[in-house]
This record gives sequence, structure tokens and C-alpha cells, in this order.
Amino acid sequence: MIDMLKTGIYVDAENIRMCGGYGMRYDVLVELAGAGYSTLLRANSYLAEDRERTKDDADYRQKLYRYHDVIRQCGFKVIKKIVKHFVDDEGILTTKANADMDLAIDALLQARNLDRIVLLTGDGDFIRLVLALQNMGCRVEVIGFNHVSHELRETADSFLSGFLIPGLLPIPSHNGDERTRGIPINYNPERGFGFMRFYNLTAEGLLPESVFFHCSKAVDVNDSLFNDSSQIFEFTIVKNPDNNSRTEAWDIRALDE
Repeated sequence: MIDMLKTGIYVDAENIRMCGGYGMRYDVLVELAGAGYSTLLRANSYLAEDRERTKDDADYRQKLYRYHDVIRQCGFKVIKKIVKHFVDDEGILTTKANADMDLAIDALLQARNLDRIVLLTGDGDFIRLVLALQNMGCRVEVIGFNHVSHELRETADSFLSGFLIPGLLPIPSHNGDERTRGIPINYNPERGFGFMRFYNLTAEGLLPESVFFHCSKAVDVNDSLFNDSSQIFEFTIVKNPDNNSRTEAWDIRALDE
């Protein structure tokens, strides 16, 4: 009998929202955490709420609470951090709602019953938390979108851009074609071809696949970007009728931060 990895997900929701993850689907996170030999035990999302605005703005209150209900329906516990308003030394009104401490304390306490922690954030302030969790014996996987701390990526046991997880952030179709996101590998600049690596989310987990591409199928892309394995591209996967119906990536466009 195979032992299941006990998994916890911790979402730094405000960081994710502000760094390209707006509209992220929590049900896909649940599917990801439960794939393969893993079972989801804890799922926490840390969100900000402006109590002054929820009191005075009925439309904002309705949308916010509906959003919280959707997250709860996906199996997440919603932990609210109340936005604080204060005037700084220059007389400028500032708002603050930092849930870092809440997330860190919860993760440390709950990690005693977990094997694997999926942390959604790009904030380098969580580096010490990642190290502490690893020292407790947990595997820590980080998922982020834009502006992810380089040191956080290196400290985690693994890092994966949320843009590459199928369905996590829905991709608008282009000219009616289904789009895929991936990163370039094995690019040959002299011959102008390489492969795009992308992922499929299955019951066994995230499975990597690759598809051939030629730089002539790129739109407004600097050729040097194909040598950067961290650069994310959007493309359409087609069967090329002029090349024995070989599967290729066409209409390749760089995804900008």
C-alpha cells in the first residue's frame, strides 16, 4: 500500500491578485493538490477586507462576500485580514492589510501533520518560513505569477509559474483557437527551432509534454527570448499539413509581466 502525501495549500491571496493572478481558480488548486499520491488536508486563503468599504458600499460587499463563498465552496478556509487606514508623516492616507504573520503561524502549527506544503506567493518575506517548514521535514512547493522573488524560487523545493498550470488562470482564445502556455527548451538559434514545454493536469499530477516550434511562427518576438527558459509563451498547437501533419506550436506570442 502506497502512503499518501498529506498536503496543505496556503494562498497569499493579495500578493497573487496584485502580481498577475487575478481570477485564479481555486478548484484547479484543489485538483492539483489531490493529484497523484496526495491528499489535501489543509487549504487556507488569506484575503484582505476593507470593513469601511463593506459597510458603505453594498455592491462591493456583495461581490466580495460572493467571492469568499466561492472559495469556501472549493474547500478553502478563508482567513480575513482587515484593512487598516492611517495617515503617514506626510499626510498621505495609506492602507495596509498584511496577512504574512497569520499565514506563517498557521503553516508552522499545521505542518506537524503535513508532508507537503503548496505555497502560493511571490513574496520574498516567506523565505524564512520555507526554510523552517523544510527543517520540519515538509516538502515546500511555491507557485507564483509575476514578480516572484528569485531567492524564494531557489529556496523552495520546487517552483512553478501559475501561468503554466492548465486552467488555473484561464487563457482567452485567439481567433477562436485554444491557446496553451509553455516555456522554450533546446532552442537552436542557428536553425531557428526548438521545443515548447507545457503541462497537462491529470489524475497522476502535472505531466510535462513538448511540442516543436520554429521561430518563423512567432509574432513580434525577439529571437533571444527563446534562449530564456523562464520566458513564458502563448501558442496554438496545430497539425502542420505541409509537414506530414506533425504537431507544432504556431502563432507564438511572449507573455509579458
